[in-house]
Amino acid sequence: MGDLAKIFKAYDVRGVVPDEFDEPTAEAVGAAFVEVTGAESLVVAHDMRESSVPLAEAFIRGARSRRADVVHAGLGSTDLLYYASGSLGLPGVMFTASHNPARYNGMKMCRSGAVPIGGDTGLTEIRDRAAELVGITATPTGSMIEKDLLSGYAHYLRTLVDLQGIRPLKVVVDAGNGMGGHTVPAVFEGLPIELTPLYFELDGDFPNHEANPLEPGNLVDLQRAVVESRADIGLAFDGDADRCWVIDERGQSVSPSAITALVAARELAKYPGATIIHNLITSLGVPEIVREHGGVPVRTRVGHSFIKAEMARTGAVFGGEHSAHYYFRDFWFADSGMLAAMHVLAALGEQQRPLSEVVGVYSRYHASGEVNSAVADQGEALRRVREAFAGRGDFDELDGLTVTGSDWWFNLRASNTEPLLRLNAEAADDGKMTAIKDEVLAIVGKVAE
Repeated sequence: MGDLAKIFKAYDVRGVVPDEFDEPTAEAVGAAFVEVTGAESLVVAHDMRESSVPLAEAFIRGARSRRADVVHAGLGSTDLLYYASGSLGLPGVMFTASHNPARYNGMKMCRSGAVPIGGDTGLTEIRDRAAELVGITATPTGSMIEKDLLSGYAHYLRTLVDLQGIRPLKVVVDAGNGMGGHTVPAVFEGLPIELTPLYFELDGDFPNHEANPLEPGNLVDLQRAVVESRADIGLAFDGDADRCWVIDERGQSVSPSAITALVAARELAKYPGATIIHNLITSLGVPEIVREHGGVPVRTRVGHSFIKAEMARTGAVFGGEHSAHYYFRDFWFADSGMLAAMHVLAALGEQQRPLSEVVGVYSRYHASGEVNSAVADQGEALRRVREAFAGRGDFDELDGLTVTGSDWWFNLRASNTEPLLRLNAEAADDGKMTAIKDEVLAIVGKVAE
């Protein structure tokens, strides 16, 4: 039997199959989802993992047992599920464990219009009700129809970013055997794009590398292919294809902060004076560039629930995170790696310069990237860092500790799930960034000893 207490996280459901997450658990969650949300109809999609089909079918049985009608979209990316929820006006559930290893699976849930369901917006109630329903079966009375939404998804994205008129581009895409291998061909069909596919075969065992582009080792094959084929750009998607990482023509990674600034500038050209959301560990260049383009930058805590909530509150047209999640008002405030990739392709294809030059204007600072330290007494480590930097910069504690100097900043915050402190530092030159990073890590290291 599954372990509901363990698999229900702050924003989604995720666990090892079948030890923590099995079909009876999925069936109970399906029934609980309908009871808690009051859904009369809902849409379900799943990724390519071997366990996804039986888990999704069990969930659907549970939902139908509570008289809900189900639209079964079958294979899809997470942003395809968001498209389905938004365009059909239905609550939705996506079966995926994103970039986690093959033995994992999980669920991402939303209300109608792709409004996310998290711990404080219904997920806890669904967990508690499911615990009461595990093992209780009932006859499915709701209907189920299968509906292919891939072509509608591709068409809708292409109405948001017009790529028909761009110059011909050579594009290498690494799908990591994940759902990008399913969605990219549909979106790119008929466009002036010469596509070189890497690992497009859907395989939830991830035989080539983990489908997590945040790990540099998973980008090596893409970087090599871009350089060897003299491509204009490389794109890497994670397992459920809601995140996208960009590689330039030299085989170099492009910071998600630079992508955030680039897309923000494009959205502000479309919506003058609009609000743009960025989390507190994106580059200082992001709010600078937003202001220069006449927009209003709003800073949030790290995490998609905070970004989506602030976007809804402010009516922001776009939001970006350091983790390569990109959110769009025109996409029901949901995140879509594919839509972000299309903006980059449009920016590249509308002129003749190489990608490194196009994104270079959006890369103003030197960043450390996220550095993790295992620390049992996180409070003591934060106290010592606060003491060491007293009087040297402005402090704020929106999310952990952020210290900002004249041309540098760092953020040190505790992980929500592990005994780790996460450090991000940035400065106008690489030497200063390294000095700040090393100083903070030295202090943290002494507490960890």
